[in-house]
Amino acid sequence: MCLIGANGAGKTTTLKAVTGTQPVRDGQISFMGKAIRGQGAWDLVRQGLVMVPEGRGVFARMSIAENLLMGAYVRDDAEVDADIDKVFSIFPRLKERAEQLAGTLSGGEQQMLAMGRALMGRPKVLLMDEPSMGLAPIMVDRIFEVVGDIHSRGTTILLVEQNASRALQLADRGYVMESGEITMSGQAKALLDDPKVRAAYLGE
Repeated sequence: MCLIGANGAGKTTTLKAVTGTQPVRDGQISFMGKAIRGQGAWDLVRQGLVMVPEGRGVFARMSIAENLLMGAYVRDDAEVDADIDKVFSIFPRLKERAEQLAGTLSGGEQQMLAMGRALMGRPKVLLMDEPSMGLAPIMVDRIFEVVGDIHSRGTTILLVEQNASRALQLADRGYVMESGEITMSGQAKALLDDPKVRAAYLGE
């Protein structure tokens, strides 16, 4: 599913509130049938709620391999190394540069790393905030391809994306946010074909 809207509509704030990194003044947030308002981000990661933040947020002075290990920080099982191999199978470029410092990677490579780090938390729901921002078109294509692949492997994804057309083409359901409120929702294809959405967000 995807959440679209103009800059300042409240999309990133919504993701931060859901993942415990933004204080919530009122209302309730539920995940897997349980109230989670007020819980810390680390607790939510343990429960399977993981976010790829806007701007990637990689640990610049740590290597690719170390960044991936940080994604598994809350885990205590014996399958961490196997999951690193899975991430490398999705992003072969990261495997080639496993010991390279994250801060020296290109924007697209950092986005791959941020996504890989999130996958190390074994998310049940993966929230992604503007994964295509600032990337070259060929890298945007690759990122959306991987998002689709992750979803096909059984992970639910909530995608916040300025590229509304690509997001709605990829998603099953879509939500439109204006000034902090959901004003439209439905099947993504229906929203993609809606004249109001096309005029407001698709430049038509």
